[in-house]
Amino acid sequence: MNRELAKSIGGAARTARKALQLTQEDAAERINVSVEFYARIERGTSLPSIATFARIVSALGVSADTLLGREPAPAPAVPASSWMIPPPSDSPEIRRLLRRLRKARASTLRLVSMLTKELERADASNEEKVPGMVAETSMESAESTAMDHPAAAAAK
Repeated sequence: MNRELAKSIGGAARTARKALQLTQEDAAERINVSVEFYARIERGTSLPSIATFARIVSALGVSADTLLGREPAPAPAVPASSWMIPPPSDSPEIRRLLRRLRKARASTLRLVSMLTKELERADASNEEKVPGMVAETSMESAESTAMDHPAAAAAK
């Protein structure tokens, strides 16, 4: 492996990813590789295949010449091109949760939906009562729903 090339690709990928305000998880998802492999690319310990290299160029909006070290990366103050994917508006925590939900089984999605609905009800009822107090009936309902889920049964 050509270490100098790997370092060039990794450094340029990291710069482009940070300019887009993406986490490594976000970039890996856009490129369709594992987070571990993407991290190795950024560290310069792995070289991507040509297909992965092309996806990095597309997903991060960086030129192949920049990744290869043939031209410097554009200054961060330069506005993103119109064809580039805009930075995410959600927090990294929300994006991480969405990635997990995309992989979840239907029963897990139903459970999460029921739990959020119960939590919203508890929040609404708390606003009507004393601020900071948890509505115990709603929480008890959410807890009993959660305990009926197969994952909760396996954890017992």
